[in-house]
Amino acid sequence: MKELLVTDITLRDGNHAVAHQLTEHQLSVYAEAAEAAGMPIVEVGHGNGIGASSMQVGESLLSDADMLRVVRGKLKKSRMSIHVIPGFATINKDLRPAIEAGVDVIRVASHCTEADITERHITFAREQGKEVYGVLMMSHMASKEVLLEEARKMEQYGAEGVVLMDSAGAYLPKDVRDKISLLAEELNIPVGFHAHNNMGMAVANSLTAAESGAYIVDGASRGFGAGAGNAQLEALIAVLERYGYSTGIDLYGALDAGDVAQRELVEVVPSATSTSIVSGMAGVFSAFSKPVERISKEYGVDPRDVFFELGRRGIVAGQEDIILEVAQQLSEEAAKK
Repeated sequence: MKELLVTDITLRDGNHAVAHQLTEHQLSVYAEAAEAAGMPIVEVGHGNGIGASSMQVGESLLSDADMLRVVRGKLKKSRMSIHVIPGFATINKDLRPAIEAGVDVIRVASHCTEADITERHITFAREQGKEVYGVLMMSHMASKEVLLEEARKMEQYGAEGVVLMDSAGAYLPKDVRDKISLLAEELNIPVGFHAHNNMGMAVANSLTAAESGAYIVDGASRGFGAGAGNAQLEALIAVLERYGYSTGIDLYGALDAGDVAQRELVEVVPSATSTSIVSGMAGVFSAFSKPVERISKEYGVDPRDVFFELGRRGIVAGQEDIILEVAQQLSEEAAKK
């Protein structure tokens, strides 16, 4: 049986789904369930990673320190992970305290064409003896050749694996196969895949990644994540088991964790809605769903038109202010007709 490394991102990507308002109780009960299921890695934090809590992308209910303290207290065998985007997270203010709080795994992320910004963070984390992975976000926006070049930078910096994020849920299986297979063949470190479900393809794309040479796959219980959510973790584990992959995760435990997530965390079970489908088609960051719908309603414009215009402009995470600009423009154009 081929072994896969699964990262449970419920307590990090899922924070997007509740405007980063996960409570101590929610973190605690889910971390217990993840530990009981034997999740290898449990990621925790603000949806955009440590240091990201802000007016621009949303303020967390809890501080990074409190989130890490709560989850650390519940994990014994499962390793605790954080998502780190240089720019949001600095080494001294954010990364060093997280390491002191007992983080085991550090995933350092950048936009898919900007791996250069991860060098200092990856190098520092490796020097501290931590398990470190590179992450290329919005990877649908770059060719496989460019992704390989950026991944090689992360490998050179010391990353022990590179994860491609389908941050907009824009991939189809053929896209996954094309990009993952090249990286798996050419890199000397493992490759991973992080799926979003904007067009209902997350589990299928994750399976395709595994079949194309990926060693790492991400999932969230009940798909609890930004926009239409991530690959539904318990369903993904079941599918992988049917295909003969070994994850080391107890299936019943994963199903129980999914029940805990739905009961304790999930306000609305993620699904591929009309706007999320358009978001995936347009290639727009999944976490834009809530602000696009809210601002579109304020200006009386169709959120689908907003998504397609954002996609045309190539807008990425951190450019949330452009949503307002686009909605205003569409509203003014409609008023002139």
